[in-house]
Amino acid sequence: MLEDLHIKDFALIESASLEFSGGFTVLTGETGAGKSILIGALSFLLGGKADSDSVRAGAHEATVSGTFLLDVAQKGAFGWLSAHGIEAESAGGSGGQLFAGGARVLLRRLFRDTGKSGAWIQAVPVTRRELAEFASFLADIHGQHDHQSLLRASEHRRFLDAYAGIEAEVEAFAERYAALAEKRREYAALADGAERRAEKIDLLSFAVREIEEAKLSESEDEVLQAEESRLLQFEKLYAAVEDASALLSGGEQSILPLAKRLNGALSTAEGCDQTLAATARRTESAFYELADIAEELRAYSRALAFDGGRLVAVQERLALLFRLKKKYAAVQSPLAEVAAHAESAKAELAAFEQGAESRSELERAVSSLERDVRSRAESLSAKRKQAAAALSAAAEAALAKVGMTGARFSVRVAGREGAEAGKPYGAFGADAVEFLFSANPGAPEKPLAKIASGGEISRTMLALKTVLAEADPVDTLVFDEIDSGIGGEASVAVGSHLQKLALKRQVLCITHLASIAACAERHLKIEKRAEGCRSAIGVRALSGEERVAEIARMLAGDSASAQSREHARALLGKGVPR
Repeated sequence: MLEDLHIKDFALIESASLEFSGGFTVLTGETGAGKSILIGALSFLLGGKADSDSVRAGAHEATVSGTFLLDVAQKGAFGWLSAHGIEAESAGGSGGQLFAGGARVLLRRLFRDTGKSGAWIQAVPVTRRELAEFASFLADIHGQHDHQSLLRASEHRRFLDAYAGIEAEVEAFAERYAALAEKRREYAALADGAERRAEKIDLLSFAVREIEEAKLSESEDEVLQAEESRLLQFEKLYAAVEDASALLSGGEQSILPLAKRLNGALSTAEGCDQTLAATARRTESAFYELADIAEELRAYSRALAFDGGRLVAVQERLALLFRLKKKYAAVQSPLAEVAAHAESAKAELAAFEQGAESRSELERAVSSLERDVRSRAESLSAKRKQAAAALSAAAEAALAKVGMTGARFSVRVAGREGAEAGKPYGAFGADAVEFLFSANPGAPEKPLAKIASGGEISRTMLALKTVLAEADPVDTLVFDEIDSGIGGEASVAVGSHLQKLALKRQVLCITHLASIAACAERHLKIEKRAEGCRSAIGVRALSGEERVAEIARMLAGDSASAQSREHARALLGKGVPR
């Protein structure tokens, strides 16, 4: 239920704050006063499209926010919030998702004159699509706006199932259908063509054999690349080592003899001055370190030898490793990924070996599930067809009561598209459900979505909402222009229907008819006023004599005469529920 609505700088509305209650609220005003702008602001809040005209002239952004009270029965709304990590506020004041007493959710949306927009549910930013998706659980706007779930053929099956009371059966069918689809996928994987399967086995077997015969060792490629580098640069390496050895110990003027003389000189100096002891120790350590290096270089030089055969072997091995990585992993990947590919191939081969044993078992499972799904689908179809006849009759009766005598409504339950291609079932059964309508006697029935008149749309929606009130979880219904083309007894019937619907739903209605307005529990008047060079729209609640005056204006265009006011009081006495 919509509890409050706050509008700022939207179209002609500079600022408006409205509070709503349950039951039936009517919105009236002079022609052109801007009643539909108020509904447009609500549609914008619910995820409707916006453009530069949505921002009031002279302002930079339009903002609309509203608080909705969620009843505990609105499990779809709570489920959506939970799936998106958004926590509703307890109607009692503490946090919580689902609890006795319901919860409150704040929706907020803005649109700037630059074209940028934003939307929030609670304090969580969401996309416009997400906002509209969640708002579809909260409210429906019927009339000239596009927030109309009953006009979407994809929703008709859900409404019919709810009317028939078979939602639990449909859910159980969906689970069995999903199980069947999974088993069919498993069977298809095993039953893939024998030639293709044999080819796959050959490829996997070859890969395992080729990789295992290579006898790979971890990081082998890195070790071999280092060895190849040494062999390719042997002459340069040998010359550098020999040069280093000569510099260290190649003669009297090489480093080691000079270091030995330095060590002796500092040893003598230390005997004369002990403050040089530390320096002498360091020189001695440096001499011995250089001597060790010289010995290591002599040993390295003696062992250093060029082996052309080894270079060829190393290069051939590296070429093999390169081919394996390119074939089974990636050139830059570690060698371990090639080994991992072999393990994966072994697992696939094992699965193929088990496939022959599993195939007959899967055939039995698929056959059993197909029988079960067929039986459940036939049962659902029978119940849907029975409910379709009842819903059609109830809807036609309701249409007659709202001034559409002669209108026909039917629910078509037919086979799904694709049934001819051997796919008789979908996730919800074997049926495609669509609502058909004809406004005039003799005219052919057409899909409900093709109704052209706004008045016909709204009155048809009103009739269906009355019939489907128990089946439809949406708690707030907004009717725009439902009095188009009606009057007299039909308008009284429309008002009566709205009262009946408001016993279980929150109903907001824009009307030009006093006989409908008099039936409401709460009355809001929309007024346009001039402010300098601009027009502005205001909204205020009416009661007492103000409401009498408004009903009188709607009756006779005259709110001042005693006769029109008396007529208005009489109408209010009959219409307003007690």
